[in-house]
Amino acid sequence: MNTTLKEGIELYGQINDLALESNWEMPNSGSLQIVICPPFTHVYPLLELPTKNLTIGVQNCASESKGAFTGEVSASMVASLNIHYVILGHSERRLYFHENEEILTKKVDLALSSSLIPVFCIGETQSERESGGYLKIIEDQIEKSLFHLSPEQFSQLILAYEPVWAIGTGLTASPEQAQEVHSHIRTFISTKFGSEIGEALTILYGGSCNEKNSDALFSQKDIDGGLIGGASLKPREFIQIAKSLFNHKSHS
Repeated sequence: MNTTLKEGIELYGQINDLALESNWEMPNSGSLQIVICPPFTHVYPLLELPTKNLTIGVQNCASESKGAFTGEVSASMVASLNIHYVILGHSERRLYFHENEEILTKKVDLALSSSLIPVFCIGETQSERESGGYLKIIEDQIEKSLFHLSPEQFSQLILAYEPVWAIGTGLTASPEQAQEVHSHIRTFISTKFGSEIGEALTILYGGSCNEKNSDALFSQKDIDGGLIGGASLKPREFIQIAKSLFNHKSHS
Protein backbone atom coordinates (compact mmCIF):
# COMPACT_ATOMS: atom_id res chain seq x y z
CA MET A 1 0.00 0.00 0.00
CA ASN A 2 2.39 2.62 -1.32
CA THR A 3 2.21 5.63 -3.68
CA THR A 4 -0.61 7.86 -4.84
CA LEU A 5 -1.72 7.38 -8.43
CA LYS A 6 0.58 10.18 -9.62
CA GLU A 7 3.53 8.73 -7.69
CA GLY A 8 2.76 5.24 -8.95
CA ILE A 9 2.70 6.33 -12.58
CA GLU A 10 6.02 8.14 -12.11
CA LEU A 11 7.58 5.07 -10.46
CA TYR A 12 6.30 2.76 -13.19
CA GLY A 13 7.65 5.11 -15.85
CA GLN A 14 11.08 5.18 -14.21
CA ILE A 15 11.21 1.39 -14.03
CA ASN A 16 10.08 1.09 -17.63
CA ASP A 17 12.67 3.61 -18.83
CA LEU A 18 15.48 1.81 -17.00
CA ALA A 19 14.34 -1.53 -18.41
CA LEU A 20 14.38 -0.08 -21.93
CA GLU A 21 17.86 1.37 -21.37
CA SER A 22 19.05 -2.14 -20.59
CA ASN A 23 18.15 -3.23 -24.15
CA TRP A 24 16.37 -6.31 -22.85
CA GLU A 25 13.93 -8.40 -24.80
CA MET A 26 12.39 -9.84 -21.66
CA PRO A 27 9.22 -11.37 -23.14
CA ASN A 28 11.36 -13.33 -25.59
CA SER A 29 13.83 -14.55 -22.97
CA GLY A 30 12.33 -17.90 -22.08
CA SER A 31 10.01 -17.55 -19.09
CA LEU A 32 11.63 -14.42 -17.65
CA GLN A 33 9.27 -11.53 -17.02
CA ILE A 34 9.10 -8.39 -14.91
CA VAL A 35 5.61 -8.29 -13.40
CA ILE A 36 4.56 -5.11 -11.58
CA CYS A 37 1.74 -5.55 -9.04
CA PRO A 38 0.47 -2.07 -8.07
CA PRO A 39 -2.45 -1.06 -5.83
CA PHE A 40 -5.82 -1.62 -7.47
CA THR A 41 -6.32 2.13 -7.96
CA HIS A 42 -3.31 2.17 -10.28
CA VAL A 43 -4.00 -0.88 -12.41
CA TYR A 44 -6.11 0.51 -15.25
CA PRO A 45 -4.10 3.74 -15.70
CA LEU A 46 -0.87 1.73 -15.88
CA LEU A 47 -2.36 -0.66 -18.42
CA GLU A 48 -2.99 2.34 -20.66
CA LEU A 49 0.69 3.34 -20.69
CA PRO A 50 3.00 2.11 -23.48
CA THR A 51 5.56 -0.42 -22.27
CA LYS A 52 7.77 -3.09 -23.74
CA ASN A 53 9.30 -5.06 -20.91
CA LEU A 54 6.77 -4.85 -18.06
CA THR A 55 3.62 -6.84 -17.29
CA ILE A 56 0.90 -5.83 -14.82
CA GLY A 57 -0.42 -8.12 -12.09
CA VAL A 58 -2.43 -7.52 -8.92
CA GLN A 59 -1.70 -7.96 -5.22
CA ASN A 60 -4.83 -9.88 -4.25
CA CYS A 61 -8.34 -10.93 -5.20
CA ALA A 62 -11.47 -11.89 -3.29
CA SER A 63 -12.45 -15.32 -2.01
CA GLU A 64 -15.96 -14.89 -3.46
CA SER A 65 -16.96 -14.64 -7.11
CA LYS A 66 -19.43 -11.73 -6.77
CA GLY A 67 -22.11 -10.25 -4.56
CA ALA A 68 -22.46 -8.15 -1.43
CA PHE A 69 -18.80 -8.00 -0.44
CA THR A 70 -18.18 -4.25 -0.34
CA GLY A 71 -14.60 -3.25 -1.06
CA GLU A 72 -13.56 -6.58 -2.59
CA VAL A 73 -12.28 -7.19 -6.13
CA SER A 74 -13.11 -10.54 -7.70
CA ALA A 75 -10.90 -12.73 -9.83
CA SER A 76 -13.22 -12.28 -12.81
CA MET A 77 -12.98 -8.48 -12.46
CA VAL A 78 -9.19 -8.76 -12.58
CA ALA A 79 -9.32 -11.09 -15.57
CA SER A 80 -11.62 -8.68 -17.42
CA LEU A 81 -8.66 -6.28 -17.62
CA ASN A 82 -6.65 -8.96 -19.46
CA ILE A 83 -4.36 -9.34 -16.45
CA HIS A 84 -2.76 -12.73 -15.86
CA TYR A 85 -1.03 -12.65 -12.46
CA VAL A 86 -2.40 -12.37 -8.92
CA ILE A 87 -0.47 -12.63 -5.64
CA LEU A 88 -2.28 -14.82 -3.12
CA GLY A 89 -1.47 -15.80 0.46
CA HIS A 90 1.10 -13.10 1.11
CA SER A 91 2.29 -13.19 4.72
CA GLU A 92 0.72 -9.78 5.38
CA ARG A 93 -2.64 -11.04 4.16
CA ARG A 94 -2.31 -14.10 6.39
CA LEU A 95 -1.24 -12.05 9.42
CA TYR A 96 -3.29 -8.84 9.26
CA PHE A 97 -6.39 -10.09 7.47
CA HIS A 98 -6.46 -13.60 8.96
CA GLU A 99 -6.51 -15.41 5.64
CA ASN A 100 -6.44 -19.13 6.45
CA GLU A 101 -6.15 -22.23 4.30
CA GLU A 102 -9.90 -22.36 3.63
CA ILE A 103 -9.98 -18.77 2.36
CA LEU A 104 -6.84 -19.21 0.29
CA THR A 105 -8.15 -22.42 -1.27
CA LYS A 106 -11.24 -20.53 -2.47
CA LYS A 107 -9.07 -17.71 -3.83
CA VAL A 108 -6.83 -20.13 -5.73
CA ASP A 109 -9.80 -21.93 -7.24
CA LEU A 110 -11.47 -18.69 -8.36
CA ALA A 111 -8.23 -17.33 -9.78
CA LEU A 112 -7.63 -20.47 -11.82
CA SER A 113 -11.24 -20.56 -13.02
CA SER A 114 -10.72 -17.02 -14.33
CA SER A 115 -7.51 -18.07 -16.12
CA LEU A 116 -5.32 -16.11 -13.70
CA ILE A 117 -1.90 -17.33 -12.61
CA PRO A 118 -1.69 -17.35 -8.81
CA VAL A 119 1.64 -16.38 -7.29
CA PHE A 120 1.06 -18.34 -4.08
CA CYS A 121 3.11 -17.28 -1.06
CA ILE A 122 4.36 -19.61 1.66
CA GLY A 123 6.84 -19.20 4.49
CA GLU A 124 7.61 -19.54 8.17
CA THR A 125 7.80 -17.09 11.07
CA GLN A 126 10.93 -16.61 13.14
CA SER A 127 9.62 -18.80 15.97
CA GLU A 128 8.72 -21.55 13.51
CA ARG A 129 12.22 -21.45 12.02
CA GLU A 130 13.87 -21.48 15.43
CA SER A 131 11.75 -24.47 16.47
CA GLY A 132 13.27 -26.47 13.62
CA GLY A 133 9.89 -27.40 12.16
CA TYR A 134 9.86 -24.83 9.38
CA LEU A 135 9.92 -27.31 6.51
CA LYS A 136 6.83 -29.06 7.88
CA ILE A 137 5.09 -25.68 8.26
CA ILE A 138 5.73 -24.95 4.59
CA GLU A 139 4.58 -28.42 3.55
CA ASP A 140 1.31 -27.89 5.45
CA GLN A 141 0.71 -24.50 3.79
CA ILE A 142 1.12 -26.08 0.36
CA GLU A 143 -0.84 -29.23 1.08
CA LYS A 144 -3.84 -27.60 2.75
CA SER A 145 -4.43 -24.98 0.05
CA LEU A 146 -3.07 -26.56 -3.14
CA PHE A 147 -3.07 -30.36 -3.04
CA HIS A 148 -6.74 -30.56 -4.02
CA LEU A 149 -5.75 -29.30 -7.48
CA SER A 150 -5.26 -31.55 -10.48
CA PRO A 151 -1.73 -31.80 -11.92
CA GLU A 152 -2.85 -29.63 -14.84
CA GLN A 153 -4.16 -26.95 -12.49
CA PHE A 154 -1.15 -27.05 -10.23
CA SER A 155 1.23 -26.66 -13.15
CA GLN A 156 -0.27 -23.21 -13.77
CA LEU A 157 0.85 -21.91 -10.36
CA ILE A 158 3.93 -19.97 -9.29
CA LEU A 159 5.10 -20.43 -5.70
CA ALA A 160 6.88 -17.72 -3.72
CA TYR A 161 8.88 -18.64 -0.62
CA GLU A 162 8.91 -15.68 1.74
CA PRO A 163 10.49 -16.32 5.15
CA VAL A 164 8.32 -14.04 7.29
CA TRP A 165 11.23 -13.35 9.63
CA ALA A 166 13.12 -11.77 6.72
CA ILE A 167 10.43 -9.38 5.49
CA GLY A 168 10.97 -5.76 6.41
CA THR A 169 13.34 -6.72 9.24
CA GLY A 170 16.63 -6.21 7.45
CA LEU A 171 17.28 -9.92 7.84
CA THR A 172 17.65 -12.11 4.77
CA ALA A 173 17.84 -15.84 4.41
CA SER A 174 21.31 -16.80 3.29
CA PRO A 175 21.55 -18.22 -0.23
CA GLU A 176 22.07 -21.64 1.34
CA GLN A 177 19.02 -21.31 3.60
CA ALA A 178 16.85 -20.17 0.70
CA GLN A 179 18.15 -22.92 -1.57
CA GLU A 180 17.43 -25.56 1.08
CA VAL A 181 13.78 -24.54 1.26
CA HIS A 182 13.34 -24.11 -2.50
CA SER A 183 14.84 -27.55 -3.10
CA HIS A 184 12.62 -29.09 -0.43
CA ILE A 185 9.53 -27.48 -1.95
CA ARG A 186 10.42 -28.87 -5.37
CA THR A 187 10.92 -32.36 -3.95
CA PHE A 188 7.71 -32.17 -1.93
CA ILE A 189 5.71 -31.13 -5.00
CA SER A 190 7.29 -33.94 -7.01
CA THR A 191 6.04 -36.54 -4.52
CA LYS A 192 2.46 -35.40 -5.13
CA PHE A 193 2.39 -34.31 -8.78
CA GLY A 194 5.43 -36.03 -10.29
CA SER A 195 8.98 -34.96 -11.02
CA GLU A 196 8.13 -33.32 -14.35
CA ILE A 197 5.80 -30.81 -12.67
CA GLY A 198 8.14 -30.44 -9.69
CA GLU A 199 11.11 -29.59 -11.87
CA ALA A 200 9.15 -27.22 -14.11
CA LEU A 201 7.60 -25.33 -11.18
CA THR A 202 8.65 -21.68 -10.85
CA ILE A 203 9.61 -20.85 -7.26
CA LEU A 204 10.38 -17.24 -6.36
CA TYR A 205 12.27 -15.98 -3.31
CA GLY A 206 10.69 -13.11 -1.41
CA GLY A 207 12.44 -11.99 1.75
CA SER A 208 14.31 -8.67 1.72
CA CYS A 209 15.89 -9.40 -1.64
CA ASN A 210 17.97 -6.39 -2.68
CA GLU A 211 20.67 -5.36 -5.13
CA LYS A 212 23.40 -6.54 -2.74
CA ASN A 213 22.19 -10.10 -2.22
CA SER A 214 20.21 -10.80 -5.41
CA ASP A 215 23.20 -12.09 -7.34
CA ALA A 216 24.03 -14.71 -4.71
CA LEU A 217 20.39 -15.71 -4.30
CA PHE A 218 19.66 -16.09 -8.01
CA SER A 219 22.81 -18.15 -8.50
CA GLN A 220 21.13 -20.95 -6.56
CA LYS A 221 19.81 -23.83 -8.64
CA ASP A 222 16.22 -23.88 -7.37
CA ILE A 223 15.59 -20.14 -7.01
CA ASP A 224 13.85 -19.08 -10.21
CA GLY A 225 13.17 -15.41 -9.46
CA GLY A 226 12.17 -12.89 -6.83
CA LEU A 227 9.02 -11.50 -5.24
CA ILE A 228 10.33 -8.02 -4.54
CA GLY A 229 8.77 -5.76 -1.91
CA GLY A 230 10.45 -2.62 -0.60
CA ALA A 231 13.19 -2.62 -3.23
CA SER A 232 10.55 -2.28 -5.96
CA LEU A 233 9.98 1.30 -4.76
CA LYS A 234 13.57 2.15 -5.75
CA PRO A 235 13.74 1.94 -9.57
CA ARG A 236 17.51 1.56 -10.01
CA GLU A 237 17.78 -1.00 -7.24
CA PHE A 238 14.82 -2.91 -8.62
CA ILE A 239 16.29 -3.02 -12.12
CA GLN A 240 19.64 -4.15 -10.72
CA ILE A 241 17.85 -7.07 -9.07
CA ALA A 242 16.20 -7.86 -12.41
CA LYS A 243 19.59 -7.76 -14.11
CA SER A 244 20.94 -10.27 -11.59
CA LEU A 245 18.08 -12.61 -12.41
CA PHE A 246 18.49 -12.12 -16.15
CA ASN A 247 22.23 -12.82 -15.96
CA HIS A 248 21.76 -16.08 -14.07
CA LYS A 249 18.59 -17.49 -15.60
CA SER A 250 18.31 -16.25 -19.18
CA HIS A 251 19.99 -19.36 -20.58
CA SER A 252 18.26 -21.90 -18.36
